[in-house]
Amino acid sequence: MDRNIGFKERRYIEELRILTKSTAIDCIIDERFERIIYVIKKGDMGLAIGKKGENIRRMQNVLGKRIEMVESADNEEEFIRNIFKPIQISRIFYEDVSGTIHVVLERKSDLGMSIGKGGCNVEKAKILLKRFHCRDDIGITIEGGTE
Repeated sequence: MDRNIGFKERRYIEELRILTKSTAIDCIIDERFERIIYVIKKGDMGLAIGKKGENIRRMQNVLGKRIEMVESADNEEEFIRNIFKPIQISRIFYEDVSGTIHVVLERKSDLGMSIGKGGCNVEKAKILLKRFHCRDDIGITIEGGTE
């Protein structure tokens, strides 16, 4: 696990704790997509988001960047599912030779959202999986065929 948390990230984690009473275990400043990605302690996600997303909106106003949150998990597969929420994933499998993670979606209509604008959601998955599970090769497939 390569998690270097700098001064700015620590400040953002503390800001989240003060504003939401939730705990972030990691914070990534993603300059490429102009966002801050928080990994929230398991069980604190509701607290972090707030009623109707009010805490995320407050954080975005305070920090001036888009805020994204992913709930931590006990294992890699659960973490992958949390990264892509609310998209329904039918299964996750690993390629034997390359170790590529394949996320299989239930609905073709979720493909665009799983990739994200300009690939931002796939990039978020790569960043988080590299930091927490030392993997960064991920593919997205649709049940019943490859897209």
